Amino acid sequence: MDDKLPFETTIEVRDHCLCLATQRAARALARRFDHALKPVGLTNGQFSLLHALNRPSPARITELAPFLAMDRTTLTAALKVLERDGLVTIAPDTRDKRNRLISLTSFGHAVLSEAMPLWRAEHAALEFQLRGEEHTPRRTLGVISTTR
Repeated sequence: MDDKLPFETTIEVRDHCLCLATQRAARALARRFDHALKPVGLTNGQFSLLHALNRPSPARITELAPFLAMDRTTLTAALKVLERDGLVTIAPDTRDKRNRLISLTSFGHAVLSEAMPLWRAEHAALEFQLRGEEHTPRRTLGVISTTR
């Protein structure tokens, strides 16, 4: 018995799979915003994480992880880089020693402020590319994944 799928099934998945289209679009968006934010030394993931910390009071990892759709181990590793770079502080929670409280530093706020015009410009350019014709979800994801 031949267990190989015909090549046509690969074409079917390429042309119809929303999951694949979403993965391709996510990678393209990540590259696009990484490039846009490079002048301030941030990646798109760091930009999102810093924004999640732009709040009136310190955040706990247990609050941030679900908000960013990240597992706690990955989030902790990302936070260590930001702490090393002086963008965030990580301190013990005085109410629960098992938790850590994360805050933006003054430098973190300054970098985030510098990044905002870059993000706004790139976001506006992307929205401009997506304007016009009606897009189905698959079509929109396809447009995103093939634009720079």
